[in-house]
Amino acid sequence: MQARRILIHKLIHKHTHSIPSIYTHISDLTNNTSSHNPPFITRKSTMTTDLKPKFLQVYDTLKSELINDPSFEFDDDSRQWIDKMLDYNVPGGKLNRGLSVLDSYRLLKGGELTDDEVFLASALGWCIEWLQAYFLVLDDIMDASHTRRGQPCWFRLPKVGMIAANDGILLRNHIPRILKKHFRGKPYYVDLVDLFNEVEFQTASGQMIDLITTLVGEKDLSKYSLSIHRRIVQYKTAYYSFYLPVACALLMSGEDLDKHVEVKNVLVDMGTYFQVQDDYLDCFGAPEVIGKIGTDIEDFKCSWLVVKALELANEEQKKVLHENYGQKDPSSVAKVKELYNTLNLQGVFEDYESTSYKKLITSIEAHPSKPVQAVLKSFLGKIYKRQNSTHLTVFRKI
Repeated sequence: MQARRILIHKLIHKHTHSIPSIYTHISDLTNNTSSHNPPFITRKSTMTTDLKPKFLQVYDTLKSELINDPSFEFDDDSRQWIDKMLDYNVPGGKLNRGLSVLDSYRLLKGGELTDDEVFLASALGWCIEWLQAYFLVLDDIMDASHTRRGQPCWFRLPKVGMIAANDGILLRNHIPRILKKHFRGKPYYVDLVDLFNEVEFQTASGQMIDLITTLVGEKDLSKYSLSIHRRIVQYKTAYYSFYLPVACALLMSGEDLDKHVEVKNVLVDMGTYFQVQDDYLDCFGAPEVIGKIGTDIEDFKCSWLVVKALELANEEQKKVLHENYGQKDPSSVAKVKELYNTLNLQGVFEDYESTSYKKLITSIEAHPSKPVQAVLKSFLGKIYKRQNSTHLTVFRKI
């Protein structure tokens, strides 16, 4: 019990000082488009100082409920296992998906939240973090990864191994337990259950596309295209990272999601822009600035850069890509990067970013609801022109 209190204290201290404000002043995209860009919210959100500790406290409440769920007869060993497994996998990330539910709901409401509203919005936020943990535990097994969030992957721990597969299933099953306990009496309960089921299906299907596009031992660049890249990004990342938090807040606000198809479309487009940006930074971002060493080339990833290169390259340049993309040796990586520079992919990305930004702004400002506009602008403020390691990890893909 004392160890758990220490952990929660550390988490509160860590996240109170590490999460960037969602209200970010957005500078002009380029000198010749400054007249187009409207001023974004410039005031600092107080969420980092008032709601984040409460959000983390809700985790402790939910965990306590789960390890004392009357539907299963827990003994000390099983309770301790779940306790450790949850602490290791659920609260260790940036928590931006979960916190976005709170912030989006507050923007939609247009005022401060009651304690009950904070708890319910936090519970939904944690359901998304549980979903994320479920995806990551299984993804690490599939990818035979070694580390996650600066520590060994859960399945790499000596006493865990393939028990992690069952732990992933448990993480997934915790979500409906939380929803049933705290939302069963709400008029939007069925819609919440449907939403989480649909987004999980979409994400798992996106993961499937990603896995079968690059089968182990098969390196075929002819499978890569902009349409395939967009499908992977849309289903594997955009729905659960961008749409799901806002959809939860909309349901809490009494909204019908069928009437907010345009909101979904904007958030999916935003998620696509985010991933293209992530692909670009993997190659062109300075490691000391972005906080990682990019390996998309070595890992034969279906990156936006390689599909754009295939689109723009002549036959000789395509040959260079086919011979060197996916090779681990530094000389092959250097040849691919040299080709990227020859094709001016940095300039191509800047054009894409400018076009995407204008499209997103136009779509956001066309929405009739100012609170919904504020929510969408807050998401764009998190990711626009991000360069540093803090913003790079706002919504990491699986």
